[in-house]
Amino acid sequence: MRQADRIKIAKRIVQELEEGQTVNLGVGIPTLIPDYLGDKHLILQSENGLLGMGPTPPADEVNMDLISASKAPITMEIGASLFDSSSSFAMIRGGHIDVAVLGVLQVDQTGEIANWAVPGETILGVGGAMDLVVGAKKIIIATSHTSKNGEAKFVKELSFPTSGITKADLAVSEHAVFKFEEGRMKLVEILSDISIEELQEMTEAAFTYDRLLVKK
Repeated sequence: MRQADRIKIAKRIVQELEEGQTVNLGVGIPTLIPDYLGDKHLILQSENGLLGMGPTPPADEVNMDLISASKAPITMEIGASLFDSSSSFAMIRGGHIDVAVLGVLQVDQTGEIANWAVPGETILGVGGAMDLVVGAKKIIIATSHTSKNGEAKFVKELSFPTSGITKADLAVSEHAVFKFEEGRMKLVEILSDISIEELQEMTEAAFTYDRLLVKK
């Protein structure tokens, strides 16, 4: 995926985040969000033990002892704190995270997520995925629309191991924004120069949409 598309996704998700929320940023695209908050103040949490994550530092100020969940250099906001993994997960499991922004391998048309294992491939473990899916009050997905192999990530049913039965609320790809409500997936915004028909071809999951989204 082009970096420009990754940034577009991060910027669009910022629009969904509310002033003062505590937001966990997962691996990948979510960790771009601190660079595009503008004047919006959020409390950003990284599961590797930081509350108060700031944007990417200038190259001459990089400290690789201070990194995001994606192992990219970050800064700390005034009042930020560092802590161990058990404290980090106590925040997550205790329901203190307003929003979790997560990458996915797949998401089905009801909003169920698979983001930690591919059958037949070696993995390091589930990490914080299952805790975040259960513990966060709202789940937003940040993802490329298809895999590197061109396979659909938005699927009818998961073929990869689930991250938990809690459903996502919103998903943002480089092409579209979807909401998940009452077990259904609805297209609410098109983000690229693409037709509904083209979007349907690359989206295995069934989705509804308002006719006003159809280009004349």
